[in-house]
Amino acid sequence: MRFMVIVKASPESENGQMPSAEELAAMGDFNEELVKAGVMLAGDGLYPSAKGARVRFDDKGSTTVVDGPFTESKELIAGFWIWELPSLQDAVEWLKKAPFRAGEVEIRQVHGAEAFEEVMTPELQAQEDRLREQITARNPQ
Repeated sequence: MRFMVIVKASPESENGQMPSAEELAAMGDFNEELVKAGVMLAGDGLYPSAKGARVRFDDKGSTTVVDGPFTESKELIAGFWIWELPSLQDAVEWLKKAPFRAGEVEIRQVHGAEAFEEVMTPELQAQEDRLREQITARNPQ
């Protein structure tokens, strides 16, 4: 199972405050442990919402673009990992080892095309397979 581990933003991260060298080293050590165990597939930090935008869609086909920054930092994301583990409980156990002193981190299972099997036609499945092949070809591991 794949999981997205979502690191919530803080007022500090939204102000562009980067971690200290000590905090960065601790996170690097944790990431190294994840990679060695074959858990971590991807992970990065995100710039503050001031450098982002939100695009809203309505049921009439219109879009509205709202430039950051966004005010509710508790609803924002500061970084993420993609992990592969057998269960949610395994993801929780790994996350308990993370060198966070404060804050909140959310874990969500990632699904693929299998979640849409009731409506997945052979044509849609073929398209999904082609797209995954193209992504893999561009990003060999």
